[in-house]
Amino acid sequence: MSHSRRTFLKNSALAIPAVGFLPSGLLAAFKKKGMVGIQLYTVREDMKNDPAGTLKKLADMGYVYVEHANYVNHKFYGYTAKDFKSLLDGLGLKMHSGHTSFGPGGWDEGKKDFSDAWKQTVEDAAIAGQHYVISPWLDESWRKTYDQLLGIMDIFNKNGELCKQHGMKFGYHNHDFEFSVVLNNQKVYDIILQHTDPALVTQQLDMGNLYNGGAVAAGIALQYPGRFELMHVKDEIAATSGSEKYESTILGEGIVNTKQVCDLGKKSGGTRYFIIEQESYQGKAPLDCSKTDLEVMKKWGY
Repeated sequence: MSHSRRTFLKNSALAIPAVGFLPSGLLAAFKKKGMVGIQLYTVREDMKNDPAGTLKKLADMGYVYVEHANYVNHKFYGYTAKDFKSLLDGLGLKMHSGHTSFGPGGWDEGKKDFSDAWKQTVEDAAIAGQHYVISPWLDESWRKTYDQLLGIMDIFNKNGELCKQHGMKFGYHNHDFEFSVVLNNQKVYDIILQHTDPALVTQQLDMGNLYNGGAVAAGIALQYPGRFELMHVKDEIAATSGSEKYESTILGEGIVNTKQVCDLGKKSGGTRYFIIEQESYQGKAPLDCSKTDLEVMKKWGY
């Protein structure tokens, strides 16, 4: 995970069932192979400068599923939920999932209820056509002690109930600290997995981020079978800059053994959504990387 992505998530915590809607032919293919999409953070500068044009380029490459990483002032890339869905529909794209950080501003401890801003976030996600509302960050103030984190996991389950009211599911996406920070002799990730209800809270395994926390993606997939309805598909190499040890690269060119992890997800992880995300490009254009990554996934049978 790049430093800029981490900063973006920290600063935007509140700047803030699927298969049946697919045509029968696509439904059959989806059940067999899963659905491949792209996390739009991969092409973040392109989306910032020309969201409609960038989405068209992705659709022309063959993408049919995108995952957002920009919900600011109750808009997706500057569009209202309704207008963004219309834009996607016009390009033949669907947005089954999206990243919106759920943090302290989303929960009113005095009222023991979600804030109005978070409730609107969930409503907008439903309007935009999402099936998953995924928080890609766990605020540092929420993971200081074991008992505190258990309380937050109870709120995560309540979030799942809130999303369920809108026909969706709440989800969590890992980084690296979950595998290196230990509370009460347990890694944070184990606490999260063991204290969230799989019926209400799904897990999106980022198979690249965890390497900076000392974990191995295949091992996590095997440790928690059936828990990963979504995966962030990545590969990692030694970082060329920044403070982290690894950075993402073209699929199949790094240390993750990406195809093996995808196959594990499909076989025993419960994974149906495989979302390509590349955050570093080694001098290549992000859109070119996106095209190559999709071609690699197709070559692998996805």
